[in-house]
Amino acid sequence: MKKNTNMVLKKVDREKAPLLTRLSRYKKPLLYTVMILIAIGQLFPLVWLINYSLLRSGELFGAQFIKWPDIPMWSNYVRAWIQGNIPRYFLNSIIVVCSSVLLTVICSFLLAYACTRMEWKLRSTVYGLVLLGMTIPIHATLLPNFMLFNRVGILDTYWGLIIPYTAFSLPFSTLIFSGFLSSFPRTFEESAMIDGCSMWGILARIIAPNTKPAVITVAIMAFVNNWNDFIMANTYISTQSLLTLPFSVIKFMGEYSGDYAAQFACMVFAAFPTLFLYAFLNKYITEGVTMTGIKG
Repeated sequence: MKKNTNMVLKKVDREKAPLLTRLSRYKKPLLYTVMILIAIGQLFPLVWLINYSLLRSGELFGAQFIKWPDIPMWSNYVRAWIQGNIPRYFLNSIIVVCSSVLLTVICSFLLAYACTRMEWKLRSTVYGLVLLGMTIPIHATLLPNFMLFNRVGILDTYWGLIIPYTAFSLPFSTLIFSGFLSSFPRTFEESAMIDGCSMWGILARIIAPNTKPAVITVAIMAFVNNWNDFIMANTYISTQSLLTLPFSVIKFMGEYSGDYAAQFACMVFAAFPTLFLYAFLNKYITEGVTMTGIKG
């Protein structure tokens, strides 16, 4: 009886084998097809943005979803660059965002190290309070921060944006560094301590060089989140010479109509830095997110 059962099972396996072979033959093409469709869906907004930035403002409205320009209107970019005051606003964004990114990396790195590698009484409480910051919406802090910044004298200054940008980037950045440092071997620190290295020496010479993927991930996340911000900049900044890049779009908005083609050109200028960073640092971002165990 057992012998007959084994023979039947073997016969069934032989019948299934050709079917599995045929299915495995379509596995790769199906996977590539799905990935190509996802890539097209991700790239389409960028193509649509560039396409609209090269049209005349009157050609943006019509029955066609995408209308390729017969003659590309490169003058839209010239108009956006000059009338939109792109150079000055771009410089302001660089100063504010890069300063906030630097502070975010330093503060979140030190905070994550203190909460994951050092033993002290309120470690879990402080770490929980920091992560609780991810649940606080931006809109709930606009009025209190406006009154506070006005009282301390940093309203309508670069610091009026750098401080809140850093504060809102700190919780998630700390989480990323914490996940990375939790898996980092303690033997390196112990060996350095035995050799007489101080705590700051360990941070600078041992921990920091080995957290490069996490540093780049945190920097990119903070940069992207702060670069396109308009709500806080519109609330805390009123001086024209201190406005950031998103305000260039408003330059082409009228009371009853707007120069939409020039607005799309401004958006292309605003999108270029983030695209540049993702294109050249994508490997480190993927490595950093994978090593921290956070899935995006």
